[in-house]
Order: sequence, then structure tokens, then C-alpha cells
Amino acid sequence: MGFQFTTMTLNLLLLMAMVATNILSLYHLTTTTLHSPKSPNNPPHVPDQLLHQLHTIRATINHLTRLHPNTPTTHSTKPNIPQDLSLYSHLSPIPSSCHSHPDLLHRYMSYTPFSLCPSDQDIAESLILRGCHPLPRRRCFSKTPQKPLHSLPINNPFPSLSSLQETLILWDRYTCKSFNCLNRQNPSLGFDFEVEASKFDKYKSELDLPVNQLMQIARSAKSVIRLGIDIGGGTGSFAAAMRRFNATVVTTTMNVVAPYNEAVAVRGLVPLHVPLQQRLPVFDGVVDLVRCGRAVNRWIPVTVLEFLLFDVDRVLRGGGYLWLDHFFSKGADLEKVFAPLIGKLGYKKVKWATANKTDAGGVKNGEVFLTALLQKPLSR
Repeated sequence: MGFQFTTMTLNLLLLMAMVATNILSLYHLTTTTLHSPKSPNNPPHVPDQLLHQLHTIRATINHLTRLHPNTPTTHSTKPNIPQDLSLYSHLSPIPSSCHSHPDLLHRYMSYTPFSLCPSDQDIAESLILRGCHPLPRRRCFSKTPQKPLHSLPINNPFPSLSSLQETLILWDRYTCKSFNCLNRQNPSLGFDFEVEASKFDKYKSELDLPVNQLMQIARSAKSVIRLGIDIGGGTGSFAAAMRRFNATVVTTTMNVVAPYNEAVAVRGLVPLHVPLQQRLPVFDGVVDLVRCGRAVNRWIPVTVLEFLLFDVDRVLRGGGYLWLDHFFSKGADLEKVFAPLIGKLGYKKVKWATANKTDAGGVKNGEVFLTALLQKPLSR
């Protein structure tokens, strides 16, 4: 019955399309006959709008005919294909944002099929940051580094730089060819893992939340933190700190200026190559904690930030925690824009601490830091 209904519906659509085509053609002939001179040397001008409508209708008919070759317009037999196989045979479409950047998209899709993929990670990053994610699929082989020589020590989530296998990283696109070089170039990039460890082990100000204190807060609330997501987590230091407490945290990160994804993986952690504007690739209500690192700040458009927060709410279970770690904005904007935006979630404020941002940019723009630990209601 389902097949008959589908065929009847399709036939009706085709009939309506052909009738519409005839009506439009008749209308055009009538109007041109009444209002234009009858001269064989001056054929009537066909309006662009009418041509567009006719082309659209005809393209629709051709498209429907190709999708359903078993319709009465053709006399072929229906192939015997299981419905579930047909369902999973469709490739995921690329977002419309890809089409807004045709030059980048053309460069990314200019490759030789069934051969080694071009070294174009910079183009891929540019497309992803512009909303073209997931990227179009390609039939080429990505260049990969050699296999690991040894396993990482389980009891040391913050290994020294010398113990990490830097040969597992493809350095072709970077000026630096080692973690030490990145540290010398810019210590704030997060590749000094000893400094990174101190961020989650020590309490220096009200803005800090050591991991052991976080776990104590959860235990006091009779809650459990087993699974988490670190949004904009850089080199994965928070995930490494949580591993000591038997918690699994995946890190979303980008390779904008350094090999962050590879650094996370070299440490035996899981990186997710995901931009901030993308829906988190996690099912509803399955994680206990979401941390937003310094990648989440006032530079994000308010609408994008609102969607991000509500997507965090989607993946958090009831009683789960959202940790905004050193979120910075202008002081006035925090009071008038961001605090009300965060308040829309209706979460319990476990911790809410602010302090002035004292670097040159912070002083110039009147910026403040916010560290907030918020708990999702058990039920709505």
C-alpha cells in the first residue's frame, strides 16, 4: 500500500507540473498575441521570469523521473533493493555555507581521485571555520604519520615534551617542527604541559577551579562525573587532568596556528576536529560535564553563543555540570548581555566568580573574566 500511495502521489505531481507548464505557455502565447505586433521578423520577447518557471518545472519533472524510473513515464521494472540499504546509500549533504565560498571549495575539491590527497589542511581549516563542516567527502588517501613506537604511561597524563613522539605529527605546514619551538615562539599556545598541569591542580584565585575541588563538589551533590566534553580545549590538558580521576573527556579543538589535534592524540587522548558553530556530535543527555575553555569568549557572535549553550544543554544529562572557565568579555556586556544569556538555561549557580582582566587588551577594553560552574536541573 505504501508503494501504491507513493506512485499515485508522484503521478499526481507530474500531472500537475505538466498542466502548470501548459497553462503558463498558453498564458504567454495569449498575452503576446494581444499586446505585441504580428510580425514574423520581430518574435515576441519571452519574459525571464516565465523562462525561469518553465525551466524549474521541467527540471523537477526530469529529477522526479530519474529518482523513480518505475513511474508510468518509463517502462522499466522496479529493482529489488532493500529499503534499509537504500537509506544508508545516501551520502550526507554538505552545508550551504560551503557554496558561499566557491573559490575555497573549488581548491579543496581539486584533487586526483584514488591517489594521495593534496597537502591542503589550511584550506580545510578555512572552510570549517566558515561553517563548511562536515567537509565534502573525497576519494583520496590522507597522508598519515608512522605508527607509535611505544605506549604512553598510564599514571602520567602530563608527560614531558622529550617523552612525546613528535614524529607522529606532520609538521609540513608549520614553521616550527617541534613542541619546544612552539613554546619558544609563543608560550601561551599551551604546549608546555607542566605549566598546563598547574592550571588544573593549583588554586591561585577565585577564577580557578582545581579538578580535585570539582570532583569534591560533585561528590557532595551525590553526583558522578564519568564522561565529559572540553570545548576549545587546546592541547587536551583538562582531559589529561580528568583521566587521573577515571573520567573520560574528549577535546574539541582546531589546528588554526599549531597541531592541536595531533598534540591531543599524541598524549593518548581523543580530539574532535569540531568548530564552535557545529552541533556537538554527541547524543542527547549522555555526558556529565561540559567545560568551555578560553576559545569561548566575547568574540563569538551572541547568536552563535546562544546556540552553543543550548547544544551543551542538549548533551548534558540532568544534574550535569557546565563549566565556563575564564570566559572574558567587557564588564558592561557581561552584565547586560552574557549573564542574561547564560541565565536562560535556568541552571543552578554552584560557582560564579568575576575578576578584572589585567593584560593590556583587558585594561584597554574594560574586560573581565568569569568562571562559572552551573548545574543542570534534574528535570524540566
